[in-house]
Amino acid sequence: MCTLESERLILRAPRPTDIAGIVVWLGDFNVARNMSRGPHPYHEEDAEMVVAGMGPHREGKHFSVVRKSDGLFVGCAGLQQGVGGLEFGYWLGTPFWGQGFATEAASRLVTYAFEEMEQDSIHAGWFYDNPASGHVLAKLGARHNGSRMRECRARGREILCHDMLLTRADFLRKQAH
Repeated sequence: MCTLESERLILRAPRPTDIAGIVVWLGDFNVARNMSRGPHPYHEEDAEMVVAGMGPHREGKHFSVVRKSDGLFVGCAGLQQGVGGLEFGYWLGTPFWGQGFATEAASRLVTYAFEEMEQDSIHAGWFYDNPASGHVLAKLGARHNGSRMRECRARGREILCHDMLLTRADFLRKQAH
């Protein structure tokens, strides 16, 4: 597994030392409610599966996101095959919201998908009641590609999800501005 770096963040393979942070941050319903696969409540065993590369994280590339300045675990980001092709996602603990970390982590992950994995396009989704995630995707250059109901495990029901398509050309165009 490779390590990716951005200005303020390191994206690396999950480690046992991340388990406590994963449990705390995903134990917050405000975080879990914005994910399709994450359960709530979130338990240590769930985090151990993430670190071991098991469960819903057994396929694809999943990274722990840590702050460069102090090595603090702040969230996760990943790529995996979805319904419409390669899909990327990310989540951060609430103390790290509104600081540009989501955009920075997602941008680095997308760069990896386009440059190293040679993808021409990738998808991401955001639940209708999480417009901040939609804003992150728009900043990357993603465009709306339809909406559908999608399971949200933490909420125990399907939620309206907006699918976003990001092409290599749109991403590069956005980065140039």
